[in-house]
Amino acid sequence: PVFAAYAEGAVITDLDGNQFLDFSGGIGCVNSGHSAPRVVEAVKNQVEKLQHTCFQVTMYESYLTLAEKLADIAPGNSPKKVALFNSGAEAVENAVKIARKFTKRQAIVCFENAFHGRTMLALTLTSKVKPYKDGFSPFAPEIYQTAIPYTYRRPESLSEEEYVDECIANLHGFLKRTVTPDNIAAFILEPVLGEGGFIVPPKKFIKEIERICKENGIVLIADEIQSGFARTGKMFASEHFDLNPDLVTLAKSMANGFPVSAVVGRADIMDSVQPGGLGGTFGGNPVACAAALAAIETIEQENLCGNAISIGSTVKERLQS
Repeated sequence: PVFAAYAEGAVITDLDGNQFLDFSGGIGCVNSGHSAPRVVEAVKNQVEKLQHTCFQVTMYESYLTLAEKLADIAPGNSPKKVALFNSGAEAVENAVKIARKFTKRQAIVCFENAFHGRTMLALTLTSKVKPYKDGFSPFAPEIYQTAIPYTYRRPESLSEEEYVDECIANLHGFLKRTVTPDNIAAFILEPVLGEGGFIVPPKKFIKEIERICKENGIVLIADEIQSGFARTGKMFASEHFDLNPDLVTLAKSMANGFPVSAVVGRADIMDSVQPGGLGGTFGGNPVACAAALAAIETIEQENLCGNAISIGSTVKERLQS
């Protein structure tokens, strides 16, 4: 066990002075590096000016500036609006609320091996039973889980193309046998899964989900909480699939570990919720918003997407060998 004293860049120093390369990054939270200079400076400046008001009571600039930035860079082609919260799980729960309000439907479809959080609705969407779900039932209703292709673990008798086609056929069977599209409010998926294995779903499967959603008026939620902000060599993993989600959930490295999250989505969907239907005391705290703006600037100015591609290609080659 490592008990941290301080950290900088990718290195953690413990209480005994030992140094460790940090391969967890706070579970994907410090993609800009520990004590990133822009983030530290932004936080210091913001703390001296304004620490908290609750945005629903008294507004402030850093919330609006961050919302504008996220609307500009998040995946999706339509005009967007943004709501800020505290954690990834809270963003997921609010995305489901928004989808249900907009569609006036209840069912939510999620996928095996997924992780969406540990609050009760988010935990229902999460796949792994132990340690996350064991002993905490009953879970939220109208949640339906189905398989997502895991090509690395596919049957040896099938080619990758045959396996993906079979998975798509099984998905259509699921939509006949288990829950029908006209009852589904949303599909929620991680473009790259990071808990039940680091799983990159085939683009063909992802695009089929997108097509099903578009044809049936289903909200497509991309959970980019762990895969976003340069983790996969793109600002968002959705970009690898040319995915155009209706709602996107963000957190973790958005503020380089400071507690803030977001739902970014189509303006017409976001506007379907009544005033007061979304919010929270600490959501979009001014200090966390300042950290987020500085973290995004760090990713953009220091080409951390290119850095991720460079390191990733080296590591992938070594692991595959």
